[in-house]
Amino acid sequence: MAGMSSVAAPGPLVDDFLCLALYRASRAMTAAYRPILADLGLTYPQYLVMALLWEDGAATVGQIGARLRLDSSTLSPLLKRLEGLGLITRRRSARDERSVQVDLTAAGTAMRAAASPVPARVCAQTGLAADDLPRRVAELRVLAEHLESTG
Repeated sequence: MAGMSSVAAPGPLVDDFLCLALYRASRAMTAAYRPILADLGLTYPQYLVMALLWEDGAATVGQIGARLRLDSSTLSPLLKRLEGLGLITRRRSARDERSVQVDLTAAGTAMRAAASPVPARVCAQTGLAADDLPRRVAELRVLAEHLESTG
């Protein structure tokens, strides 16, 4: 570029930043899910909520937020949309009125079968061997936990 001088970088180049590699991978992963989930009528965050409910059954809004690391300003409209799609119900807990219980509807439960191929389809796009995924997930989990505990 005209007018710009070349300055030797004192540290790693931007292309070598771990944060940039993780950011790019995260964006690419989300993009890989988009067309696959479009067939189900779900966004990526909606799919994560549904997958959690398929795995665990009913959960409170607080439990979902904590597990998926989503704050209430993100989670509330997402749950409202899933409820509008007829996939979940939300109701206040009889024991603690501050707590909202989220349950799958019959349609939400039935969607699990249609969604079952999603992980394998996305895995195929990563170029990673399926048997390598647990190690990679574990490494990323350790990284995230360390950053969360020190931040």
